[in-house]
Amino acid sequence: MTDPGALAHAVSALVDRLGSAVRTDHPLAPMTTYRVGGRAAAFVEARSVDDLVAVAEVRAATGVATLMVGRGSNMLVADGGFDGIAVSVAGFAAGVELPGTDDPARARHGAPFRVVAGGGAALPVVARQTAARGLRGFEWAVGVPGSIGGAVRMNAGGHGSDMAACVIDVGVFDMDDPGRGPFRLAVDELGLRFRASSLAPSQVVVDAALSLCTGDRSAAEAEISEIVRWRREHQPGGQNCGSVFVNPVPGEVTSGGLIDGVGLRGFRIGTAFVSEKHANFIQADEGGRAADVRAVIDAVRDRVAAETGYVLRSEVRLVGFDGVDPMSFEEAS
Repeated sequence: MTDPGALAHAVSALVDRLGSAVRTDHPLAPMTTYRVGGRAAAFVEARSVDDLVAVAEVRAATGVATLMVGRGSNMLVADGGFDGIAVSVAGFAAGVELPGTDDPARARHGAPFRVVAGGGAALPVVARQTAARGLRGFEWAVGVPGSIGGAVRMNAGGHGSDMAACVIDVGVFDMDDPGRGPFRLAVDELGLRFRASSLAPSQVVVDAALSLCTGDRSAAEAEISEIVRWRREHQPGGQNCGSVFVNPVPGEVTSGGLIDGVGLRGFRIGTAFVSEKHANFIQADEGGRAADVRAVIDAVRDRVAAETGYVLRSEVRLVGFDGVDPMSFEEAS
């Protein structure tokens, strides 16, 4: 529980330093794909790295918890909200740099091409923009509703590829060391592995340089259309965060198969339930409760462990729940 005096001091200090970039008692549910949960005591839409420095310094001085918010596609906010400072970098780091795509020297198919995407950029936007310029290698990301920053941290992937396959390096700002300023980490320093990385909880991904290649625009856009079609056919819409659990043995044992195998398709607690369309998706009703979503996550994990021996690892980031650090990607337990 955050000390109320420290929280009030932190919010006041941020307002003094950042003015209109700070909003108090800000709803977080609309910033997530679950669309449930409470409010943040303060929300900062950072406009520059200098704003991140201000947040980091206030955090260090007051001890108030800080939460980085991306596209909210793997975040579950507690019904009681988050008694700390939520921060987004989308205000200054959501662009995509596509320099030199008209250079005749790059016209041949297969030529390497460097694209820099801001940490707050949405993966589907980056996928569509690069495909529209005839760049190949990022089409898979059109079906992943997260941000570039979150995708690097979790090594997001799908349809036969992932971030590890295309990242060159990333720009990072460390909330624990603001005096250092932004710095870059090469892909081999990120520790990217299946749906995880070695980035510290305090390290914010400001941008990522991607290695793509020139190709046929119509082929790239056709692949995107096929991915979108496949996802609509095989995965549910509505209020969810995509796949909840990491596949325990990638390519061999799937979480959805295990959940379905123990008879939990359609299992419900209150306003949350396991999807009938895909058993690794947990849906929330409109106006639902985050507590119910977490209860279903825990019940599914317990049932699968008891009946199969597999302990499923959740991809869901818990915010505002007791005993969970909001800066980290700790799984539900």
